[in-house]
Amino acid sequence: MEDRGLSEEDVSAACKEGHAITKDYMMQQTMLRVKDPVRSLDFYTRILGLTFLQKIDFPSMRFTLYFLGYEDKQDIPADIRERTAWTFSRRGTIELTHNWGSETDKKLSYHNGNNQPRGFGHIGICVPDVSAACQLFEDQGVTFVKKPQSGKVKDLAFIQDPDGYWIEIFSARNMVDLMSPSP
Repeated sequence: MEDRGLSEEDVSAACKEGHAITKDYMMQQTMLRVKDPVRSLDFYTRILGLTFLQKIDFPSMRFTLYFLGYEDKQDIPADIRERTAWTFSRRGTIELTHNWGSETDKKLSYHNGNNQPRGFGHIGICVPDVSAACQLFEDQGVTFVKKPQSGKVKDLAFIQDPDGYWIEIFSARNMVDLMSPSP
């Protein structure tokens, strides 16, 4: 018998209703450690189109956090206290964490989670047109793990950021066909 993961019934049995207090919880951020913030900020803003939201320095611990998200720049509050509250109220942001000095450590590289031992896999970016996005990435010299027409699953791609983290590129429209079981 082929292992196909949990059945719908097993999934239903495993998923319980959260406590009432959790109704206002939200997925706010995913943190990625970055070696060189200049390269990473360029990649996430210029290549992926995210907006820089806020920088927070922690001098006593020698690191900086950079928050990015798909937000309108005009919505970012000018006042630092308002901006901080606003930044932490956005859904699905990316927190790039830079440990000071890592950019000069030639031996340092971060584990992307896709090499052994496996762990964290990727973040996903939904785009209107996977082919157009991938052409832009190709033109910008982005490293591909998987192009849209390669592999068993078509019409989605995986690219890498400057630290080797994988980013899935997909279209919501295509996911219906990709994820629906064949008759």
